[in-house]
Amino acid sequence: MDDSGRLWPTDRSRVGWWLFVGLLVVAAAYLAYSFVGLLATGIFGYYAIRPINDRVDRVIDADAVAAGITVLAVLVPIIALTLYAGFQFVTGLADLLGGSVEPLSLVAQYFGLGEVPANEQELLRDALQNPRQFVENPRQTAQTLFQRGATVITLVAQTLLFVAMAITLSFFLLENDDVLSAALERLFGGRDTTAYAYATALDADLESVFFGNFLFVVVMFVLASASYAATNWLVPPAATIPMVLVLGFLTGVASLIPIVVGKIIYVPVLGYLALQATRPGGLSLSLVGGVAVVYFFVLDFLPQTFLQPYISGRDLDGMMLMFAYLLGPILFGWYGFFLLPIVLIVMLEAVRIVLPELLHGERLTTTATLGESIGADPQDEGPVPTDVPGESGTGPGDQRENSDAGPGGPDRSPEDG
Repeated sequence: MDDSGRLWPTDRSRVGWWLFVGLLVVAAAYLAYSFVGLLATGIFGYYAIRPINDRVDRVIDADAVAAGITVLAVLVPIIALTLYAGFQFVTGLADLLGGSVEPLSLVAQYFGLGEVPANEQELLRDALQNPRQFVENPRQTAQTLFQRGATVITLVAQTLLFVAMAITLSFFLLENDDVLSAALERLFGGRDTTAYAYATALDADLESVFFGNFLFVVVMFVLASASYAATNWLVPPAATIPMVLVLGFLTGVASLIPIVVGKIIYVPVLGYLALQATRPGGLSLSLVGGVAVVYFFVLDFLPQTFLQPYISGRDLDGMMLMFAYLLGPILFGWYGFFLLPIVLIVMLEAVRIVLPELLHGERLTTTATLGESIGADPQDEGPVPTDVPGESGTGPGDQRENSDAGPGGPDRSPEDG
């Protein structure tokens, strides 16, 4: 029988499988688009705490337990503080503007829930500002909320569900990143491929940016909160700074923006203190001047000179990240704060590792031939040969023995799980 006759059914079967896989890719792309905010937040949470999880895993030697401890001890408190600080900020801004802005209505409209009645907004604000009522009389409080706060309950439930799903995604990635790394290595054809080198550099850059930024925000939150608390210890009770933890957290987040750093938060605080100094019996202007000097040194000079260059995305330019963080929410919405940096790094590594060879018609390699000083070096993340497989004479099995890094993170291998 003719060989071509025997091969035709096989070729037709492969075409059918390719069409099926293509449909799956379209479905996956649609799902990713529909839940892009959830995916971006979960990926951020994974990379922001992965180095911490790695250290816990070395002590416990159990992926699931280490991931659970890291998520509960680090990620959940940070998200809870973020939600609390955000609520206090928008409600404080609304009070400052004299009630002309209804923050809960804006949030509800963003999620497609329509207007939130004024009585429900006041109900939620009282509940959050006085949580003791839940402990003192939980039945009556819950009954009141269900009777008068249907829209608010829906909004809170959707927010909690989203947060829970994002945390679950981060936990899943932390628990199974070794398995996912091995699967990607198999899919790409081994560690000596361009695709694997690209994924390795992408993985290292995402960890450098998100963990570095996360660590920087935490450090600045501690410094700012301590500074504001120390100020309250020095000034009279009538001139104390309100919401110390909230202002400290906002200072930490604002510190991600180069040049601006914490000025957007601590300068208004200084203005508040100066206003208190003008009132009879208030604090002295010399004390306000001394506080301003301390704030500038601790919350401005020290972060820009020492902390930010060392721990906040060391492999990537700070100004580039600044545009990503500022333009992301404008372009995509709130989740753009996480999504645009991811998209930027994906594009950056493609330009560094793949694009020059594609434009020049040259053989694809596993090295970054453009912008060597920007972004991670795949050779540093894992020793791989220069050329793609088929030309180098080194197979994936050989490379697995000689390399200890990959898309699942540095110093990770499937056997570690």
